[in-house]
Amino acid sequence: MKLLDPTIQSATALVVDANPTSRSILTTMLREFGISHITQTSRATEARKVLENRHFDIVLCEYEFENEPMTGQDLLDDLRLANLLPLSSVVVMISGEAGYAHVAEAAEAALDAYLIKPHTEQALRERLVQARQRKQSLRDILTHVEAEQFLEAAELCQVRFDTHGPNWVHAARIGAELWLRLGKPHAAQKMFSAILQVRALPWARLGLARTQYEAGGAFQARRTLESLLTEQPGYADAYDVMGRVLLDEGESDKAIDCLRRASGLTPGSVARHVKLGLLAFYYGDPKEAADALQKASRLGLHSKVFDLQGLVLLGTLQFDAGETLNLKRSLDSMVVARQQAPQSPRLRRFEAVLSALLHLSRREVGEAVAGVRRLVDEIREPNFEFEAATNLLMLLSRLHVTEVRLEDAEHQVDLLARRFAVSRTTTELLGCAVRGREVFLNILRQAYADVSSAAEEAVSYSIEGKPREAVVALLAHAKKTLNAKLIDMASHTLERHHRAIADAQMLAMEVNELHRQYRSYGTQVHLSRVDDPRTMASAARSR
Repeated sequence: MKLLDPTIQSATALVVDANPTSRSILTTMLREFGISHITQTSRATEARKVLENRHFDIVLCEYEFENEPMTGQDLLDDLRLANLLPLSSVVVMISGEAGYAHVAEAAEAALDAYLIKPHTEQALRERLVQARQRKQSLRDILTHVEAEQFLEAAELCQVRFDTHGPNWVHAARIGAELWLRLGKPHAAQKMFSAILQVRALPWARLGLARTQYEAGGAFQARRTLESLLTEQPGYADAYDVMGRVLLDEGESDKAIDCLRRASGLTPGSVARHVKLGLLAFYYGDPKEAADALQKASRLGLHSKVFDLQGLVLLGTLQFDAGETLNLKRSLDSMVVARQQAPQSPRLRRFEAVLSALLHLSRREVGEAVAGVRRLVDEIREPNFEFEAATNLLMLLSRLHVTEVRLEDAEHQVDLLARRFAVSRTTTELLGCAVRGREVFLNILRQAYADVSSAAEEAVSYSIEGKPREAVVALLAHAKKTLNAKLIDMASHTLERHHRAIADAQMLAMEVNELHRQYRSYGTQVHLSRVDDPRTMASAARSR
């Protein structure tokens, strides 16, 4: 036995390979390296369950799994998209020569190394030694990331990047992702640009496109992505981002096509089928939405990589199709999921929506209306977010169609609209949620017009040299509507003109409190969720 490194004997490893002989050989090699805590699994689906609930220092994963819809790339993509693959884990994918192109693409996303079969024990040793040394070099950064101290981790990455310290490219990649997460796209852009000067890496070009988009440069991001996809037509992650950009530009058909391509490239990816289903539900064909969401549920309904908003929309489609039994099954699945995070307001509301739909399907009108009323009472709660608003509108519109009325339904739609109509995109999506109910659509349009008018009024005050009046007017509208756009404008106006406003500090306290409570909102369909309470609870347990 020749130890891989001084700490290897305390390390844990997972070997994922359908071939018992190959799996046994890999396990023997790891034991020769000094690793005694080794878990084996022959199926990608089983590996997903294991990796969702346990941390491993080393993961060796085969690319191909015969008779399974999921590949090794699908597995790792799903875990990465759900933030269930810790940065401290060393991940190595193994494939036959025929799968080299796929493995190379996967390496861009989440791998530390890949091996082409047949490989030697020495080749695996070299890959693991290099990766483990790199992780050790980045230990201070990774420790902060795992503790969710993202600002501290980003600052450490910035120092490593600025000084070109050890493994600065890898530190910059982590740092750029953190700066994006922290809402500082320009800092991330500098890192990705510097990496591209060293080497033309596809993931760095994709990162550059993401920073351009987050900084408001949708046109630049689109050009970068088009160039990248011309050269790398099999890069599923790039289609994910392009879908977001196209949707924000109002080209929903093209956005859906991008997600179709991403799903086609990774047919075993639960997360991507859910994304496609979400987008098709709001902007496309209900049948395509149902097909995508049903496929995702078959692949991994009870997995943490399945965004449970997909189950809400699937249940809604089942209601529309008169499939009461299937709707009941969706509700039962949501009840089980909620048991993992019983304090989550998001999952509680999901369950409430499905429950109301089931009552409505059974013509239990009183129970359905009571459930909707309980959701309506939460409209002004700080944690009632854009996603909850679209679900409630979806529910109200179906009450409307079945001729079950809330006496103040139009008032409630108006409250939702004034809070969440922050842009043309959000207003369009709210309109998609009500499925063409003209009375509700008119309310949404008027609310957006009123919000825009309030914003224009504030701009006029600023142009006239009356910044305080602008802030006061925005604050008044923001307190009444809780609209995040107006809160943002009040904050930005104060920052720009604070020297000219005598009571700027007092006004700032009011604005900051509104910002703290109500700033969090979605501007479009959530094309992924990293804050699923089931995922967060699992991450906390694994630490």
